[in-house]
Amino acid sequence: MKILDKYIFRQFAKAFLFTSIAFVCLFVLVNMVEKLDEFMDKNISLWDVVRYYTLSIPSIILVISPVSALLSSILVAGRLSFSGELPAIRSAGVSMRQLLTPFFIGGMAILVLNIFNAWWISPSAFTEKNTFEQRYLKKNPSEPHNNSNIHILEPGKRMVSIGLLNADCSTLSTVSIEEFSGTKLISRTDADTMRYEPKKSEWVMQNASTRFFTGKSEAFHFNKLKPLKLALSPHSLAELNVQPDEMNIIRHYQYLEKKQSAGFSGLERSMVKFHNKIALPFASLVIILIGVPLSAKRKRGGLATEISITLLAGFLFIGVQKTSAIAGYQGIIDPMLAAWLPNILFLGIGYAIYKNGID
Repeated sequence: MKILDKYIFRQFAKAFLFTSIAFVCLFVLVNMVEKLDEFMDKNISLWDVVRYYTLSIPSIILVISPVSALLSSILVAGRLSFSGELPAIRSAGVSMRQLLTPFFIGGMAILVLNIFNAWWISPSAFTEKNTFEQRYLKKNPSEPHNNSNIHILEPGKRMVSIGLLNADCSTLSTVSIEEFSGTKLISRTDADTMRYEPKKSEWVMQNASTRFFTGKSEAFHFNKLKPLKLALSPHSLAELNVQPDEMNIIRHYQYLEKKQSAGFSGLERSMVKFHNKIALPFASLVIILIGVPLSAKRKRGGLATEISITLLAGFLFIGVQKTSAIAGYQGIIDPMLAAWLPNILFLGIGYAIYKNGID
């Protein structure tokens, strides 16, 4: 790395560290003001409050990293421009691409840290934070599974309807299984209960009444015990109430794979959050491409203008991110596109600004 690159990189790293700490403190302070009465009512100790907000930091960093990276790049590039250093650097033959190099290296470092954070640290901290809220704030109480009226599409065009799950999801009550050939119903089995046998990896229906439909005729069979192989398992059923934010990237992928193979529907929200864990760490790197060329030219207003541009772009990015995520949750757009759309849009804007900034 050249001396100039080292100098700019150090300035960028210092600015990013400072702005990140400032934003984290601001987020914590605002949240603390909202929850202070609740903490005092519950007689929560100062140490537990500190622990609670420490667990909040990883998720906050993921949200504020793009804004911090943008503000840092704009402040550093803007300062070089206003001090007259940037014109001297450009007149020495340093191109916009070369000027971006130390910022790009800084963005790559942020990317690596955010990947580690989004994939492992933040989910673990979210689980601990959720446990804290259940224990002290009595929010989202951890109760036994009480899922009812579940409908699952099994491979082979088989629909499984479950009236009620027990606590460990190994026994199902009021079960109905319908098998189809195309759009035609060919059989239906109703049972009082269905129990999972782990040794045989199969379900056993108790008091199973089966009706077979062939043309205009109908046949009826009753089985005291009826073994049945299904793709769903107690483990997949037990994860019905697991929040996507609690799962690391590997567990989240396995969760979606199992749910899709078992025929679960309504997975759009979880899929968007999975792709967000991959897309969000890249946001800081993408948004730097906007900040540096934007501040490379001297503008009126000084620091106030730089901060205004940062806040506008930052809130715009967050707004696009939230809007596309909601569209993905509702199935309006593909979940992967919903997660990557903000990065794609801002990458296009950044590239246009970059091309315009090249002499």
